[in-house]
Amino acid sequence: MIDLQNRVVLVTGGNGGIGLGIAEGCALAGASVAIWGTNQSKLDAASATLAALGGEVFAQRIDVSDEEQVAGGVDAVVDRFGRLDSCFANAGVGGGAPFLEQTPETWRNVLSVNLDGAFYTLQRAAKQMVAQGEGGSLIGVSSTSAIHGAPGAQPYAASKAAMLAMIRGIAVELARYGIRANSIIPGWTETEMTEKGRENDKFLANTTKRTPIRRWGTPEDFRAVGAFLADPTQIYHTGDEIVLDGGYTRF
Repeated sequence: MIDLQNRVVLVTGGNGGIGLGIAEGCALAGASVAIWGTNQSKLDAASATLAALGGEVFAQRIDVSDEEQVAGGVDAVVDRFGRLDSCFANAGVGGGAPFLEQTPETWRNVLSVNLDGAFYTLQRAAKQMVAQGEGGSLIGVSSTSAIHGAPGAQPYAASKAAMLAMIRGIAVELARYGIRANSIIPGWTETEMTEKGRENDKFLANTTKRTPIRRWGTPEDFRAVGAFLADPTQIYHTGDEIVLDGGYTRF
C-alpha cells in the first residue's frame, strides 16, 4: 500500500485526462493535491471529483507557458500546504497538421506549452524541494510519439522527446539532493486531446489492433503509476521511463 499522507503533489494539466488520472491516484493514496489548468469549468469539475476521493484539493488557473504564472503558482501551492513533495509536468497541447503545412507559429505554440512549460514547472518545483532539504519527485509526462514516427505531429513529438532528455539530465544532476526524476510515456489514451482520433473508425481500429491489450488506455490506468512515482519510499528509483501503452511500442 502506498501512503501519501502528509505529502503534497502538484499535477499540471490535472483537470482532465491523464493528469486527472494521476491526481486521482495520489488523492486515493492520501496526498493533498494541487491541479493546474486553463479551463475553469474543467478545474471545478476535477476539484469535485478529487474532493470526493477524500483528499484536500487546490485548483489554480495557470498557463504553464508563462514563467511568471508558474512561479506564482508554485509559491501559492507552498503557501497553501506548506511544502511540495512531487510535481508532474503533464500539461500539453497537440496542434497537429501535415508537415508541409506546419508554420513557425504552430511549432512555437506547441513547444511553449509542452517543453518550455515543463521546464518552468520542473525547475521551480526543484528549487522548492532543494530549499526544503527533504528530497522529492519530479515527473515528466511524455508520449509514445517520442519513440515512434508521428506523422503530422512533429512539434508535439519533438517536445515529448525533449522531455525525456530533460528528465534524464535532471535525474543525474539532482540526485545529490535526494530528488528523483522519472518519465511516464503514455500510449493511445482516451482523452479530450485524442477525441478526433477516436472518432475515426479506421484509425481507432488500426491502433487498437496493434495494441496487444486490444484497447486504448483510460485516465484511470494512470492512477497507480502516479501514486507509485510520488511514493517517498522509492528513493532508489530515478532516471526511469515508464511506458504505459498496452504494449503498443513493443508490437
